[in-house]
Amino acid sequence: MAPFPGSGLAKGLAVTLRTMTKKTVTAQYPDVQPELPPRSRGVIGLFEENCTVCMLCARECPDWCIYIDSHKETVPAAAPGGRERSRNVLDRFAIDFSLCMYCGICIEVCPFDALFWSPEFEYAETDIHELTHERDKLREWMWTVPAPPALDPGAEEPKEISAARKAAEKLAAEQAAQQAEPQQEGEA
Repeated sequence: MAPFPGSGLAKGLAVTLRTMTKKTVTAQYPDVQPELPPRSRGVIGLFEENCTVCMLCARECPDWCIYIDSHKETVPAAAPGGRERSRNVLDRFAIDFSLCMYCGICIEVCPFDALFWSPEFEYAETDIHELTHERDKLREWMWTVPAPPALDPGAEEPKEISAARKAAEKLAAEQAAQQAEPQQEGEA
């Protein structure tokens, strides 16, 4: 059976009328901030105190958008007769967000937890050159990083903690046994 002429127009008008009667769900963005998922990727924050200038993040970045400059400083010996040590000191840490593809590889490979995802996404600039954020700007983003999720109470205890607890219990038992020996000798 062939549809009668104008049935498509009638269906389209019916959809339009149904939509017009529903309440709008438009989010008024500048006035109302959106609810972001807890693991949303906005911008990368730098916790400068943890950075040892190992350069892993810059080497692993597929876009080469991380720029790190450093110099070596000599640290005097901690004890007399010891030798001097040298350590890297961070001079520049910058990320060019006009090149970054937000893959998160730099955050995953950082062995010292110096890089974190911040949920901030409002960092648009009028000039593309201003999208290269230096370490002071990256440090500001660090304070917007949410706290890590709480541990699952039903999860197994990490093996490092259980090994440390067993060693502490063994040491406490040995010390208790040593303290009990002189008391027994004194009674005899």
